[in-house]
Amino acid sequence: MGHKAKSKERKEKRLQEISLLRTIPYADHQRWWSKETIAVVTGGNRGIGFEISRQLADHGVTVILTSRDASVGVESIKVLQEGGLQEVACHQLDILDNSSINQFCEWLKENYGGLDILVNNAGVNFNLGSDNSVENASLVIETNYYGTKRMIQAMVPLMKPSSPGGRIVNLSSRLGRLNGKRNRLENESLREQLSDVESLTEEVIDGMVSTFLQQVEDGSWESGGWPPSFTDYSVSKLAVNAYTRFIAKKFSERPDGEKIYINSYCPGWVKTALTGYAGSISVEDGADTGVWLSLLPDQAISGKFFAERREINF
Repeated sequence: MGHKAKSKERKEKRLQEISLLRTIPYADHQRWWSKETIAVVTGGNRGIGFEISRQLADHGVTVILTSRDASVGVESIKVLQEGGLQEVACHQLDILDNSSINQFCEWLKENYGGLDILVNNAGVNFNLGSDNSVENASLVIETNYYGTKRMIQAMVPLMKPSSPGGRIVNLSSRLGRLNGKRNRLENESLREQLSDVESLTEEVIDGMVSTFLQQVEDGSWESGGWPPSFTDYSVSKLAVNAYTRFIAKKFSERPDGEKIYINSYCPGWVKTALTGYAGSISVEDGADTGVWLSLLPDQAISGKFFAERREINF
């Protein structure tokens, strides 16, 4: 059996294990949450976001599903309610629009007093199959990286103080790994800067994405050492992974009772609209690690990257 076949077999076995783990209920001593626990899921109206919302609600968390299109959000929670999940609500939210974010913050504060869990799921990808166009690079970076960052900055002041701590989960991708074998960032100096958590700054991350967008604009991006596949999407998720580590370090300085734990995860190549339904993983399996990270009883884990409920290297 070749290396590729062995790797596929290992992954399938792991996904079977995860499906089994999902059937095992959390013990009472593990359940730090209740229906008073508020989870916000961006882009929760379809795909992985909808499934994360469903699974969290099924675990007894109150879920606020957000959708760019308010009417689609209403339809989505109707589906959940018809499935017996009553502790769900929806609200319009466009993570590209500051006024939409501000309105959502006001509504959330007024109606729920804040939140405990934030799942940054909303994202876009315009490359399917072997395509590698950067025609939409600006929108991809603006949504996947800056939109995620905007939400974190807006939600952190609304995170409820608690002994278990707040949770933030960022949907990311193995395509955004610094040291991936097939899709790595070739710029050695930039890789070193992004690898050094101690000296990593927001300016370094923002500088990376603005350099990429500048090179896209002037047509020099192909010689810039950027990841060769799904380049704009990969750079956006590389930025999300780096920001997750950077902000985790900042959050670690918060006092007990006000801690926030943040991690990112790769759902895999999931059968959703984002992959043109060409994925190899079910939406239930794709959502699983995000839900698991949201509810982790051992809350001290932060600034890490996961896939299939296991930590993987950035």
